[in-house]
Amino acid sequence: MTTIHKMQELQALAAERGPLCVGLDTDPSYLPESVIKSVGSATEAVLAYNKEIIRRIAADKSACCCKVQIAYYESMGLEGMKVYAKTLKAVQEAGLIAISDIKRGDIAATADAYARAHFTGDFETDIITINPYMGFDTLTPFTNYAAPEKGGKGVFVLLCTSNPGMTDIEHQELKAGGLLLERVGNEIARINEGYKTNYATQTCGPIGAVVGATQEADARRLRDQYPETFFLIPGYGAQGGAARIAATLLDRCGGTVNSSRGILCAWKKDAELEAKREAGGLSLADIADAAARNALFSKDDLLKAKASL
Repeated sequence: MTTIHKMQELQALAAERGPLCVGLDTDPSYLPESVIKSVGSATEAVLAYNKEIIRRIAADKSACCCKVQIAYYESMGLEGMKVYAKTLKAVQEAGLIAISDIKRGDIAATADAYARAHFTGDFETDIITINPYMGFDTLTPFTNYAAPEKGGKGVFVLLCTSNPGMTDIEHQELKAGGLLLERVGNEIARINEGYKTNYATQTCGPIGAVVGATQEADARRLRDQYPETFFLIPGYGAQGGAARIAATLLDRCGGTVNSSRGILCAWKKDAELEAKREAGGLSLADIADAAARNALFSKDDLLKAKASL
């Protein structure tokens, strides 16, 4: 039986359901106090909200995956990490791809422990994000899990991130020519080339790249430069990334476009909830409905932008 790697599964789901990735960077401060009180505790409210969002986007087929940023759960301590594990499980049980945004990167033995921690056991996920800037030898313990015998896991490597400070490092020119980020992109392509014998019939490699929707000057060049690399595209929505930039990055091999706060905090601007907001009477169902409406809007926005290219 042929193993379908997780990046291929994600590419197929993005084609079927649209490119939206819902970011579950769920900080308790994003929730109305009335909701936290009604559920019982901050961590319980976060889990309940996550599950309601996952249920709605799966039913609506408005997203292909969820990106769970581990920092928000680590900041809530042991109970927060239990919520993290339960959230990943809920995403996978809903038939969506779970992306763990962990951005790990360390020397080989430590990287191997990180890889085991997130590709097996309590925190097992489908795809992770990793940081290449300690050197390419630090990628190998993670990318080894893309092999069929290890479950065909996926990895997104930071390439062209969405933060303003990315120019401090990623845009630096090398003595040998080209930008540092291009050296990273070429390494991603090289690793994927090595997996072609394992996944000869699949339409993308198991190693993808993080490319922000905030860097318009880079979008067309990077999409054309790495036509066979699937992209994770942050920055759309609350970070100011435009749908037209995301649409450019969705060309060729495609990608998935993340929206976190725009969806999680949609209740703050939802016109249908104005009266309940003013009265302080919002329920969990109210804010989850607002998140689901924003997810559908975002999916439509991205697909329209893609169609207009």
